[in-house]
Amino acid sequence: MTVSVDMGTAPDGAPAVMDLEELLATRLLVQGNSGSGKSHLLRRLLEGSAPWVQQVIVDPEGDFVTLSDRYGHVVVDGGAHSENELKRLALRIREQRVSVVLTLESLDVEGQMRAAATFIGTLFDAPREHWFPALVVVDEAQLFAPAVAGEVSDEVRRLSLGAMTNLMCRGRKRGMAGVIATQRLAKLAKNVAAEASNFLMGRTFLDIDMARAADLLGLERRQAEQFRDLARGHFIALGPAVSRRPLAIKIGAVETSARSASPKLMPLPNAPDDEARAALFERPAELDLPLPAAPPPPPRPSMEQLLRSIEAPAASPTEEARGRPEPTAEERDAVVAACLAEIIADEGESFRPAAVLFQDFGVRCRMRGVSDSGLDLAAFRTRLSLARAGLYAGIGEDDPMADAAREAELLPEDARGVFLLIARAALERAPCPSDAEIARVYGTHSTGRAKRLLSFLEGQGAIVIRIDLRGGRAIALPTLGWTTAISERAPTDA
Repeated sequence: MTVSVDMGTAPDGAPAVMDLEELLATRLLVQGNSGSGKSHLLRRLLEGSAPWVQQVIVDPEGDFVTLSDRYGHVVVDGGAHSENELKRLALRIREQRVSVVLTLESLDVEGQMRAAATFIGTLFDAPREHWFPALVVVDEAQLFAPAVAGEVSDEVRRLSLGAMTNLMCRGRKRGMAGVIATQRLAKLAKNVAAEASNFLMGRTFLDIDMARAADLLGLERRQAEQFRDLARGHFIALGPAVSRRPLAIKIGAVETSARSASPKLMPLPNAPDDEARAALFERPAELDLPLPAAPPPPPRPSMEQLLRSIEAPAASPTEEARGRPEPTAEERDAVVAACLAEIIADEGESFRPAAVLFQDFGVRCRMRGVSDSGLDLAAFRTRLSLARAGLYAGIGEDDPMADAAREAELLPEDARGVFLLIARAALERAPCPSDAEIARVYGTHSTGRAKRLLSFLEGQGAIVIRIDLRGGRAIALPTLGWTTAISERAPTDA
């Protein structure tokens, strides 16, 4: 049985159909400037073929996610998954023959290229027993198969171009029929475009794009001018799956719509009156608040008071200490916590060596009336690590962090604070700490040292690091079963 997709109407009113089985055996290239109806054409093809063949759509703008409501496509957010997770998803998609939309709108261009390369490459490398027929549709293909190097790294460009080349050159034997759409033929790599056997060319204005479109359709150069005159939704078709001779087609209606639409004209608001104009330049109210008054200076002592203070014998520190009651254990712990908090809060102070900070810590405690903090240098190092992780008062046995503290005891002394910082974020389901935060807790300004410490901890099995394609990072603590929330942006702080 021959399965055909009704794409619209020919000039004589006859239906223009796409032979789906022939399309699976060949490939399709769609070209048209922005606003020519290119995405509308793809949607017509996808809707008409959805009941008959698996579809995998690489969607950089998120326009095709609405297919999920009507046709049951599974939407995969490429930015929310790591490369390994995308590989696992792609293998399962090939195995289970599920139609999916890979939306990449949350990624920048380099992230989109890396995600598409990973996804398409894994579809291509699937086991032979999973080589089921599938339409692999790539919108804005010039992003993923650029003709010239752009602002992305050479590594990402090679990966993306290699995946697109495999799709169009060798995908047929694996059941993958490439359908690529582009705004600019001149920006699309020639070895990718040349592998298509079917073409649908829409409105084009630049001479270089019209010349390439005419070459692909076998038209003379003087006939290329017709591409400028095509209306929105009108295409010139050629190929074994649609027509053996160039055929003008008007694409038919679709059942679903994109989330984004072309901007429509709407009336401007009424011209602003004098009051509205004045409001544009009005100072924020908070800028006009009065500044707090400075405290009055202390009264100057009289000459008699100065003479009496000079003549009176000063009490020695020992005598003062004898007159004070010995602090309780709770009071001493509160003073220790307060002194640690002061050291951490003092900009640049916490980066000094622990031995120097220990002396400073002792002075701060004595100034608060605690001559013996109860900490030696080793115990101070441990408490300093806890304080750098925000745990100034230590950890009690009933504290949920007690388990993390016991795990930290198995690590080198200078790594414990970082481990506890991560554990605290994981326990509170907070985003993963940045490299700068980790460096601060590690007692350094170098984020490179912080990264090397994380690599060391991962090598010891204390943590597992997961980075998604947006650069967001999450860290899991396998022995505790805790995981931080993923950071919203790249974890390295500039």
